[in-house]
Amino acid sequence: MSLKAAEISAFRASDTPYKKADAKGLYLEIFPNGSKLWRWKYRFAGKEKRLALGAWPDVTLAKARQLCEAARATLADGADPGLERKRAKATARISAANTFASVAAEYIDGKMVGEGRAETTLAKARWFLDLLRPAVGDLPISDVDPQMLLAPLKRLEARGNKETAKKVRSFASRVFRYGVATGRCKADPAALLQGALVAPKARHYAAILEPGKLGELLRAVDAYNGNPITRLALQITPHVFVRPGELRHAEWSEFDLDAAVWRIPAGKMKARRAHSVPLSPQVVALLGELRAMTGGGGYLFPALYSPRRPMSENTINVALRRMGFGKDEATAHGFRATASTLLNESGKWQPDAIERALAHGDSDAVRGTYSRGQYWEERVRMAAWWSDYLDRLREGGAVIPFGRAESNKK
Repeated sequence: MSLKAAEISAFRASDTPYKKADAKGLYLEIFPNGSKLWRWKYRFAGKEKRLALGAWPDVTLAKARQLCEAARATLADGADPGLERKRAKATARISAANTFASVAAEYIDGKMVGEGRAETTLAKARWFLDLLRPAVGDLPISDVDPQMLLAPLKRLEARGNKETAKKVRSFASRVFRYGVATGRCKADPAALLQGALVAPKARHYAAILEPGKLGELLRAVDAYNGNPITRLALQITPHVFVRPGELRHAEWSEFDLDAAVWRIPAGKMKARRAHSVPLSPQVVALLGELRAMTGGGGYLFPALYSPRRPMSENTINVALRRMGFGKDEATAHGFRATASTLLNESGKWQPDAIERALAHGDSDAVRGTYSRGQYWEERVRMAAWWSDYLDRLREGGAVIPFGRAESNKK
């Protein structure tokens, strides 16, 4: 006799479990603790088996019968309903581990960390993931299509964050390529969106390109009355013209002051290639002064409140503002443009040597950490000349217009 919904609540617990049959092998089992579980009894390959269908009252009588009929249909198709359920659960577990967010986290914490990427680069990657997470984070990576990915990118674009949208798309593309390589998806839908976003305008960092104005800035740096470590960072920056992040994350272990060279490992460089910087006598002297302050271990420019962290990325720009140079006049990154422009205008140095000094298309990783390859000797002479030239500007000496006839191609 089939069960009735109204009588199920009247079944009371006893000292031992007991069963109340419904129909077609479906029954309710009542346990001493009062719980009531639906089960279905069936036979497969000559063996009697049980399939749990859920607990009453979450699973009502009507729902239990529906589940029973679905299991009976699976059995009629020649499959074991219990085994099929185990397979479905295993597939769900695998899918959960293969969501876009989980694969992206694996890419960041495994591949990027393993490659020695800078902490700022890792932080940006995690931020990019957070921007994508609401739209596609919980979806299996193999199910994400271009339209799903385009939606959050367009929202960033609509808020005026065109550069961020471009970088997030690029990050997603790297995650998908990693997913393809590790067998979690078959294609990179982000690659199809390259033409779907508005191209951001090229970003130009404010830089002083007039020698007389540069001399004024250098004198202001010498008179800077803020943190002495910040002053030294400001004094060294124009001489080495590396990227601000590369200077902030510089560590004493990378410097050989006797050989007058700074060897930056690949993990700290934008192009992921090791880069070497020749140090002029002026820079070596400034580094000696700095080492007396910081002790010669860890970061050259530690954060004010934690020596285990580098100086804030805003420190140099804030100091420039304190000295009266607006953001449309001078920036930490702009010192690279200053050096590039004035070195090229001098006519003394091969353009390729200047590009190598700026780590544009740098081949140091191939030629070794000493960078004793093409243009190195010229770069050593150029570093010394550039520091001498900055000294003349700082001292307020006469500024002689550069000519292009003279060329140093020794």
